[in-house]
Amino acid sequence: MDARSSRYQEVYARWQRDPLGFWGEAAADIDWFEKPKTVFDPKAGIYGRWFSDGVCNTCFNAVDRHVDAGRGEQPAIIYDSPLAGEKRAITYHRLLTETQVLGGMLRDLGVGKGDRVILYMPMVPEAVIAMLACARIGAIHSVVFGGFAARELATRIDDATPKVILSASCGLEPGRIVHYKPLLDEAIALSKHKPDACLILQRPQSEAPLIEGRDRDWKTMRDYALIHARNAWDCERMLATDPLYILYTSGTTGRPKGVVRDNGGHMVALKWSMKNLYGVEPGEVYWAASDVGWVVGHSYIVYAPLLHGCTTILYEGKPIGTPDAGAFWRVIAEHGCSVMFTAPTAFRAIKKEDSQGKLFAKYDLKKFRALFLAGERADPDTVIWAENLLKIPVLDHWWQTETGWCIAGNPAGLGALPVKHGSATVPMPGYDVRIVDEGCHEVAANKMGSIVVKLPLPPACLPTLWQADARMRESYLDEFPGYYKTADAGFKDDDGYVFVMGRTDDIINVAGHRLSTGGMEEVLAAHQDVAECAVLGIKDELKGEVPCGFIVLKSGVNRPPTEIEKECIALVREKIGPVAAFKLAITVARLPKTRSGKILRGTIKKIADGDSWQMPATIDDPVILDEIGSALKGKGVV
Repeated sequence: MDARSSRYQEVYARWQRDPLGFWGEAAADIDWFEKPKTVFDPKAGIYGRWFSDGVCNTCFNAVDRHVDAGRGEQPAIIYDSPLAGEKRAITYHRLLTETQVLGGMLRDLGVGKGDRVILYMPMVPEAVIAMLACARIGAIHSVVFGGFAARELATRIDDATPKVILSASCGLEPGRIVHYKPLLDEAIALSKHKPDACLILQRPQSEAPLIEGRDRDWKTMRDYALIHARNAWDCERMLATDPLYILYTSGTTGRPKGVVRDNGGHMVALKWSMKNLYGVEPGEVYWAASDVGWVVGHSYIVYAPLLHGCTTILYEGKPIGTPDAGAFWRVIAEHGCSVMFTAPTAFRAIKKEDSQGKLFAKYDLKKFRALFLAGERADPDTVIWAENLLKIPVLDHWWQTETGWCIAGNPAGLGALPVKHGSATVPMPGYDVRIVDEGCHEVAANKMGSIVVKLPLPPACLPTLWQADARMRESYLDEFPGYYKTADAGFKDDDGYVFVMGRTDDIINVAGHRLSTGGMEEVLAAHQDVAECAVLGIKDELKGEVPCGFIVLKSGVNRPPTEIEKECIALVREKIGPVAAFKLAITVARLPKTRSGKILRGTIKKIADGDSWQMPATIDDPVILDEIGSALKGKGVV
């Protein structure tokens, strides 16, 4: 990859010279009922609004227009579920029919433009159809990750006040069934707000009893609606600034944060990103191995691929264990996937189970040309392992639930730039990324600081939080006036490459020295026997904080853990220096993670510090926290 062969610098400079012209041109790729005359209104909203006088519909752009253009028989969705033992393709024409019908069903349940609909669904096609049906009729959907605990679901019900909730009888995990319906019933009992109706998809693995007067059977209602042409609902005319969805980022106690996404700017930015960032063409197969409950699922399982006319893979399975560490290779080969996007955690899991890539050799991945990683920091060791195995570009990129699409990445569609391991590469057009100190002064190249984005944020980024403008300002805009606070820390090098080293909370202060836990994790991950790791700062009377490293060993390693721990401590001392004060490495069988694969560093830290903590709502397996506590006791920490 040669920087001279990339169009990135030219395109980014064009945006800098004329941001309104740049996004006005990008907006031409969207079908508008009324084209916007105003690209950006700086007086609207909290920091301005994009395409404020445009009229559009997201479902029309994701579905109808492809059928109108002759793509009706192309698969829109490939559903692949090793957990359910089911595979099927849904064409754009079938997706249009199903979306029209469900839109009509929602209308029959009293849902109108601006009403909220909560989706509490597993990874099934009906979840995607439900999102599109809400967009079609102008309802605002709020997807809550399936299997969330009842109390967390209840807080979201009370905040969004949905007219209707769409759910399923159960979700599937390796070796177990997650019964959604009892969790939904408990959440509604706990919530002050009560929905008018619940539409329940009965899955054959475990059907659930329905509550008379409130619950409706999805299949029965669909079969009835399919017969009645009046239910084939047309697309609602929406202002570009009308909300498309609410996605909650956190909030196990008190009021959760509801990130709002609009219609117009969201479509423009996501459509632009498919070709220019990911390098994908309409008609190609694209796979984001995530869940529709997370922002990656919203942006890159559902909306962006369908807006671009791609075939999107909806995968109900895991990177390992369904049935083995070759699951991803099987899906890519079988469905002819061109570009994949997943979390580094998935590849660390594959590397741990099949470090030699023996399962990879069984599959023909001739169409597979790029792998994108995001969701947490991609440690260089994992990226290098994937590069050596796949022999294709492995490209890290960085963004947030709040932004909805990439802040900094490596734009394959413009010509990929040289990879610098550990860097998310460069800011995308629309993002003026700066590194600042506590006083909001820019710092020199290669110096650590807070990562901020100069306002206004580009299209698709959150305009506000749901019914909480003041909280939006307080959370993101007040600390660094004129900038959006990412709450991530890092630096830019002499070439302008962005290195995201962790959340600002993950920068620890050791005897007055600001040190990145991400940098220490990078060193530990490079050890030949370490599959994955997490470093966090724990309280120390003398130094304030000292780093503690948790390491998970690769499968088949038979050496004594204490021996490997000593080598890890020596490695950090060698690579970072004595200033790191890294003296504690602890071997554990596994690390506690969210269901989306993020390591729960904050919870581990609270356990180590002896602080009170609550069970995280998104934790994959609560038992792991007991294992962490035991490991810390074994080292005399707690």
